Amino acid sequence: MQEHDKRLRFEQLILPHLDAAYNLARWLTHNDQDAQDMVQEACLRAFRFFDGFRGGDSRAWLLTIVRNTCYTWLQRQRVGELTIPFQEELHDVECEALNPEALHLHRVDQQRLREALETLPIEFREVIILRELEELSYREISVIAHVPLGTVMSRLARGRKWLQRYLAAHMNEEG
Repeated sequence: MQEHDKRLRFEQLILPHLDAAYNLARWLTHNDQDAQDMVQEACLRAFRFFDGFRGGDSRAWLLTIVRNTCYTWLQRQRVGELTIPFQEELHDVECEALNPEALHLHRVDQQRLREALETLPIEFREVIILRELEELSYREISVIAHVPLGTVMSRLARGRKWLQRYLAAHMNEEG
C-alpha cells in the first residue's frame, strides 16, 4: 500500500473514533493532558502498524491500542492504580424534569457519579466506560481488554456494585 493511500485509509477508518479513544484514555488516566498524550501515542502506533489491520471493527482495534498504551504508561507511572482493593463499592443517574431544582440535582448527581467512577479500580472502570459510555458489546470489550467474556461480565457486575455502594454511602452521609 502506498503511503498516501495508507494515510487516506487510516484517516477514513480510524480518525472518526478519536472521541471514543480520548474518552477511554481520560477515564483510565484521570487527566486530560495524559489522555491526549495516550491517544496521540496510540494513533502513532496504530498508523505504524496499520498495514497489519485486516479490516473489521476499526473502533475496537483503535480502542485496544489506546487501552494497551494506557496500561503500559500506567505500569511505568502509577503502579498502584493497576491493583484492585479488596473491598467492593456503586450506579444509575436519571434526570427528572427540566425545572431549575431538578436540573441542579441532576448536575450534583452527575458530579457524584463522576467521582464514583474515579474511585473504581481501573479493571472495573474500563469495562464500565466501554459498555455504558461507548456502548460496546461484551464481545468487543473482551477483545479490547484481552479477557474472557465471563471476566467482562464479572467486572461489569462488580463495577456496578461498587458504584452502587459508593453512591448509596454518599447519599446516606447527606441524608
